[in-house]
Amino acid sequence: MRQHGIRAQQREQTRQALLRESRRLFSGSGYGAVGLAEIVQAAGVTKGALYHHFTGKADLFRAVLEEMQQEVGRRVAAAADAHDDPWTQLTAGCQEFLTATTDPDIQRVMLVDGPAVLGWSQWRAMDEAASARHLADALSSLIDARIIAPQPVAPLVHLLSGAMNEAALWLASSSDPEDLDHTKAALAQLLQALRTA
Repeated sequence: MRQHGIRAQQREQTRQALLRESRRLFSGSGYGAVGLAEIVQAAGVTKGALYHHFTGKADLFRAVLEEMQQEVGRRVAAAADAHDDPWTQLTAGCQEFLTATTDPDIQRVMLVDGPAVLGWSQWRAMDEAASARHLADALSSLIDARIIAPQPVAPLVHLLSGAMNEAALWLASSSDPEDLDHTKAALAQLLQALRTA
């Protein structure tokens, strides 16, 4: 029994090493510039070990992307949960999404390489799974509380999510450090226009 536990722990350590080094390499050089040989060398494992955990480079990239999306999701949730007021929770979460996506590593993997490597449909499905449910829940609560006018939630979720993703993509190519503050101000005005109370 103890031997099984040690092997499971070693497998998890190998998986984590592959994810950590892949994230570093994909973030620094981009998906297209990184080869499997470079990943396994950096992680200190064999290609066989990589294929034990992942079907290939794209599968490994998908796992790195998913990890990053969860990380951004945790940051957004923490920013929202720091407030008691549902409206402030929504606005703080949306603002934190913009801040989180200005990290160059997150920009490269989540916003630039993600759609290119996985294809638009798969990337959108992952993005929706990672964040759309939380946004829908927040908006539904605000509609129920009559803070936002009654309306179907799905179109609003897609409009806001699309606006924030597009803003994040634009910020990724921006060289003006004031653009984040300007974008946050524009987002605040956009959200404020939804308020009825």
